[in-house]
Amino acid sequence: MKNFILRRLLQTLPMLLFASLIIFMLFAKTPGDFIDGNITLTAARAAELKAIYGLDQPLFTRYLHWLGQLLRGDLGFSLQYQIPVSQLLNQYIWNSFLLAIIALVFYWGIGLAVGIISAMKPNSLFDHLVSIAVFAAMSFPTFFLCLLLIKWFAVDLHWLPVGGMTNTGSDDSGLAWAMQVAAHLALPVLALVMLQAGSLTRYFRASMLDVVKMDFIRTARAKGLAERTVILKHALRNALLPIITLLGFELPGLFSGAIITEKVFNWPGAGHIHIDSLAARDYPVLMGFTLFLAVLTILGNLLADVLYAWADPRIRVRS
Repeated sequence: MKNFILRRLLQTLPMLLFASLIIFMLFAKTPGDFIDGNITLTAARAAELKAIYGLDQPLFTRYLHWLGQLLRGDLGFSLQYQIPVSQLLNQYIWNSFLLAIIALVFYWGIGLAVGIISAMKPNSLFDHLVSIAVFAAMSFPTFFLCLLLIKWFAVDLHWLPVGGMTNTGSDDSGLAWAMQVAAHLALPVLALVMLQAGSLTRYFRASMLDVVKMDFIRTARAKGLAERTVILKHALRNALLPIITLLGFELPGLFSGAIITEKVFNWPGAGHIHIDSLAARDYPVLMGFTLFLAVLTILGNLLADVLYAWADPRIRVRS
């Protein structure tokens, strides 16, 4: 397994190189930038700034320069925020990680539990109600669902704060600060769970229905094993196999999917600054964030491969 992981890590190097080229060319060929979009600059000042930031260089020269910066851990310089992109992302990315990980744990737990129950009681009242709830949640646009949650829980009921990460002007620390963050996390986490848990529930229900019809499940029941043992020990592990493939896309999907959620709830995460940078045409920030998503996608696929080999003992990884 160690050799397999090492080999896959080495295979990611050309993938990252190719991803960096695609990302650079995508934004380099996009018309306009932060300097061109600033109507207050004179033509001479704009040309001077382009020379300072190297934007007047040939395209391939600019790419090699950016690639050399990446190898040194430098993602470039934000023209809007006037700080290095790596420093800017470091300020906000951990807030996005907090939101994404908590949402991931909740909607995977809910999706698996509800999917198992629905598969064990197909065409029951519970199964029909779950199907209706799932399709209703998946039909809501992200921004509309976020605004609806704000109206219900923040404006009408006054149970939770509207947005942000802590109360305005608060200087609390320790447990009081943690409670404030938890209260502000509730609505964006609820929005992401409602948007993501439905599709996972349907996937897992379908996978469980396929597994429980197989011969080895009938054999396990014929041996007199308890139904709980049959489901949790025999059916669950096999039903997880096709779902594990989705795990490789979940974390980068959450980061990219939470962009609108972070903006609506004013959550100080990477998605929030992504939209601001998009409006300002701050391409170095957009390139750094997109490259970060590419790295997450590659690592997520590696994690899915490792978990797949662990979950299915029939798979033999050749060193």
